[in-house]
Amino acid sequence: MFSEFAYKIFEESIEKYHVIDDVYQPFENPYPSHTIEHLLYRKNWIDTVQWHYEDIIRDPEIDPVAALDLKRKIDASNQDRTDTVEFIDSYFLDKYKGNTAKPEATINSESPAWAIDRLSILALKIYHMQEEVSRTDASATHIAKCEEKLNVLLEQRSDLSSAIDQLLKDIEEGNKYMKVYKQMKMYNDEELNPVLYQQKK
Repeated sequence: MFSEFAYKIFEESIEKYHVIDDVYQPFENPYPSHTIEHLLYRKNWIDTVQWHYEDIIRDPEIDPVAALDLKRKIDASNQDRTDTVEFIDSYFLDKYKGNTAKPEATINSESPAWAIDRLSILALKIYHMQEEVSRTDASATHIAKCEEKLNVLLEQRSDLSSAIDQLLKDIEEGNKYMKVYKQMKMYNDEELNPVLYQQKK
């Protein structure tokens, strides 16, 4: 199943990141650039780094200048994430381009890649909740609460994985069809963000 295949790559990326556990560490993708494995690994690495950016920026003692720099990095990361999701959707569009949708075929509320995006973030939630469960310096109450949350996350992973695999099966069999809307973000566009285009006058 594709969801299991993707999740293993997400786990590989998360484990690799935490060897050094530093947002500024160099990124090396172990998979060839033309493969879906490459895109999945990159997607999760982006998510993992951003997860830790979000931790750092919530430090109440953070220097304001450093916080602004980090906000810029988060913005760039969000753009990179969106671009990579679209590359993953392009993979599926190409894979299923020869399939003919049935007359009664319907469209899904989200594309395969955006569902996979949620699975990548869920992998991070599970990893870090498991860390909380495994803490030796936390109270029994804290650990019990985290175990309860971890069980919910694991159930969510099962449900989301099933939904992804069913969606791909439906597209392959013509019961659903893909329709991808490219990003139309305005705040990064110098022609659409009034703060940016008014500066050019």
